[in-house]
Amino acid sequence: MKKMELLAPAGDLEKLKIAVDYGADAVYFGGEMFSLRAGAGNLSTDEIKEGVEYAHRRGVKCHMAFNIFAHNEDIGPMTGYLRRISDIPIDAFIVSDPGVMAIVRDARPDAELHLSTQANMTNYATANFWYSQGVKRLVLARELTFDEIKEIRGNIPEDMELEAFAHGAMCISYSGRCLLSNFMIDRDANRGQCAHPCRWKYRLVEEQRPGEYYPIEEDDRGTYIMNSKDLCMLEYIPELAQAGISSLKIEGRMKSIFYVASVVGAYRKAIDAYYADPEGYSCDPAWMSEMEKASHREFTTGFYFHKPTDKDQNYQTSDYTRDYSFVGLVRSYDPDTKMAVVEQRNKMVLGDEIEVFGPGADFFTQKLEIMENEDGEPVESAPHPQQILKIRMEQPVAASFMLRKKKYI
Repeated sequence: MKKMELLAPAGDLEKLKIAVDYGADAVYFGGEMFSLRAGAGNLSTDEIKEGVEYAHRRGVKCHMAFNIFAHNEDIGPMTGYLRRISDIPIDAFIVSDPGVMAIVRDARPDAELHLSTQANMTNYATANFWYSQGVKRLVLARELTFDEIKEIRGNIPEDMELEAFAHGAMCISYSGRCLLSNFMIDRDANRGQCAHPCRWKYRLVEEQRPGEYYPIEEDDRGTYIMNSKDLCMLEYIPELAQAGISSLKIEGRMKSIFYVASVVGAYRKAIDAYYADPEGYSCDPAWMSEMEKASHREFTTGFYFHKPTDKDQNYQTSDYTRDYSFVGLVRSYDPDTKMAVVEQRNKMVLGDEIEVFGPGADFFTQKLEIMENEDGEPVESAPHPQQILKIRMEQPVAASFMLRKKKYI
């Protein structure tokens, strides 16, 4: 049984490297093709070069999201952009528009084509059509159940791969096609800039009564009429594998490196444990506990087992659960002095109890007892953003390890 790939988001170069370090088999990212996408968490050409080199040295594949629905004005810049990155060995391009697909194929005949979830692929007849067009992998629509996925798998060529979202935000629009963001604030969700207005608070106003706002539900907090819980399939790795999924995709190019590390690390452990012993596999509650220490909403299994109901929506809040604060990233470690060079990410003070975790390692807890600035001078707190510190560690660590602390209210 071929092992499922773990595909992680890379919204910037740092996230790409963290995803690789914490166990991703592949990463996906966008490029700064157009000015309208500058704020969408994409990589510059130089960053793509560095990121692809970093990933390939570790045997990790790189997929580029090229899944906009292009307008006429995009064709020229897109063609020029593909020429500019023609020397970068990107492994696959994720596309949704047939015209864009043709442009990518002409520019990069060596690269794999993956069909984006925004193409709304929901049946094996459509899957076979895309196979005839040279598509190697289908990113399945989120609206499919396990039974539907199995039927698709059984009616397509063996060498066609299926990729499915396993974790992250669930779009309320059909497989990511939405006009709300475009209509309300002129940020096009189908060109990489969704502002998630579906999660804003809404109240009702009647045309002849301006200024009189009526709650759409019983309380006075407004309502979140399209506010889905987050998808989480960590506990269902066997079901995903047995459905014929080739790649598990984690959503979240705009999320933090703390989120990427926590989620990728948990799924890495679960996938490895399942393939090591499929018959005796069970999901370790510790993996879920670790993952939940990153900011998240309540979880749902989406469409996999049934069509979502009101239980899969959150009608109370669109806020994240944030029980832990990401306080530091280890840059290096000296085993002789047991001192780690740490880049501060949130305030720390002496006496704080922190948890330290890293790629493939269980976390350990310690108190901050020795902390110095870059000059080796003792300090009692680290209040400055990205301040460089030296912190004594009770156990060995390495670059990319992270420090977190529980929030106490």
